[in-house]
Amino acid sequence: MNYLITDNTSGAVRLRDIPETDYASFYDDLRTRLSDSRWHVGHYFALPEEEARLRFYLLLLDDATGQVLIGSFAREYYDDTALPSLTALHAQMHPFEREIAERWGIRFDGMPWPKPLRFPFDRYDRNSTMDNYPFYAMEGGSLHEVNVGPIHAGIIEPGAFRFICNGEQVLHLEIALGYQHRGVEHLFAATRNRLRQLCLAEAAAGDSAVAHATACVETIEKLAGTARPAQLAPERLVALELERMAMQIADTGALSMDVGYQLGQVACEALRTMTINTTQAWCGNRFGKNLIRPLGTDHPLTAEKAAMIRRNVAEIARRYDEVRHDIKSSPTLLARFEQCGIVPREEMLRIGGVGQAARASGAARDIRASHPWGLFAGTLAHESIVKTQGDVMARLMVRCREVLQSAGCIDRLLEGFVPAETRRPDYGAPLAPRSLAFGLVEGWRGETLHVALTDDRGDIAAYRIKDPSLHNWMALALAVRGEGISDFPICNKSFNLSYCGHDL
Repeated sequence: MNYLITDNTSGAVRLRDIPETDYASFYDDLRTRLSDSRWHVGHYFALPEEEARLRFYLLLLDDATGQVLIGSFAREYYDDTALPSLTALHAQMHPFEREIAERWGIRFDGMPWPKPLRFPFDRYDRNSTMDNYPFYAMEGGSLHEVNVGPIHAGIIEPGAFRFICNGEQVLHLEIALGYQHRGVEHLFAATRNRLRQLCLAEAAAGDSAVAHATACVETIEKLAGTARPAQLAPERLVALELERMAMQIADTGALSMDVGYQLGQVACEALRTMTINTTQAWCGNRFGKNLIRPLGTDHPLTAEKAAMIRRNVAEIARRYDEVRHDIKSSPTLLARFEQCGIVPREEMLRIGGVGQAARASGAARDIRASHPWGLFAGTLAHESIVKTQGDVMARLMVRCREVLQSAGCIDRLLEGFVPAETRRPDYGAPLAPRSLAFGLVEGWRGETLHVALTDDRGDIAAYRIKDPSLHNWMALALAVRGEGISDFPICNKSFNLSYCGHDL
C-alpha cells in the first residue's frame, strides 16, 4: 500500500497527493503493520466526497522514526458490501470502526464489538438510542449487575457504567458514553469565523483547553503556510506545561481524597489553585483559554510575567515534592494503590492506549519524544517518564514525576527570558485549498490530534478531533476486572478521562 509520508513539523499536504488504494490492500497492510508496536493509528475516519462517494482517511504514526503516514481508500456511499473488520485483529481499531459504522452505516464483517460509540445527532441509524444500547450480559445465579450513571453527583458529566459482579468482584465493566450530542466537529466546519473555531477547540475538553487549542493552531498555521513569530514557540510550551502541572496535581489530590488522605487532598487543592492562578495572571483565564491563537498572541509574555511564572512554579514544585514523598512513605496509601487496577503493557498496546496511562504500563507513548513539534523538535529534547507496574500507584507516580519535570522545563524555557516583538493573532490568513493538515501534541492526558480538510476556496470543509480519552476508556474497563467494586473510584481517578472529549 502506498502512503504519503510526512511528519509532525511539515506543512499541509494536497488531497490529490494522498494515495488512494483499494480496501484489500489497505486491510492487508494494516493487518501486518499493526502487529508491530512501533505503529499505532492516529486517526481513521470517513468523509463524503463528491455525490455518492465516501473517502476513508488514515493517519498512521510510526513511533520509531517520527513519520506520519497518510493513506486512503474510497467506496460508493450506497455500496452495502461489508468490509472485513480490522478490529478483529487489532483492538486499537475499535473506536474508529465503530464511529465509521455509526455515522455512515458501513458494515464491518467480523467486528467483535459492533456497538454505537457516540450517538451523534447525524448518525446513520436514528433508531439507535441510549435506551436500546446493547449492554453486554452474563448469565449466572451468583452474578448481579450494578449500574452507575448516567447522571452523576457533583459536576461530573454524563456516562453510564454497568458492572457485572460476582459478589464484590468485578467481572466486567462496560462504559457507554455519548449523552451530550455536542456536534463540535460539525460546528467547526459550519463556520468560517476562525476565532469561533478556536473557541470550539478550547471547549473540546475543557480541562485540556491549551492542548486542544495548540493542536488546532498547529493545524491552521500549517494550512496558512505562514511563519509564526519565534517567541510563540516557548510561550505555547510554557502554557502547555502549566496545564500539565495543574491537572496532574489535581488528580493527585483527587486520589488522596478517595482514600481519605486529607492532607494530600488539601495540599494539592491549594497547589493546583496556585498553578491555574498563575495562568490567569498571565492571560486572564485560569484554564488558559484565549492564550493560544494563530500566528500571534493577545497576551505576549513580558519579563515581569516570566519572572512571576518562574517563582510560582519553583514554589509549587518544592511543596508538591513534599506531598509526593509523603504519599510514597504512607503504608496505608501504598496498600490501596499498589497492585490495584493493573493494565499490563501488552493490553495497553493492544487497545491503543496513550499518554501518561500508557507510560505507567511500560508503553512509552509520548508525542513529545516520538513525534516532536516546536521546540521539542529542536533545542528541547524530551525524555519520557515510564513505569512498568501498570497499577494505580504507577499512574500516580508518573503524574508526580511529570509535575516536577514540567516545572524544570518551564524554568529552563524562562531562564534569562528576553521578550521579543510579536504580533496580534491573524484570524484571516488564507488557507491552502483542497489540502489536509494535522496538529499533533502531547496534552496532559496524552495524544491530542486535530485534522482539517479544506475545500476549493480554502475554507475548512471537515474537521476531526481525537482526544486521548477515546483510547483510554477501554483501559479503565480492563483495569477494574478482578478488582473489588469499591476500588473503582480510585481506578477511575487514576485515569481521569474526559466525557466531553469523547462526546464530540
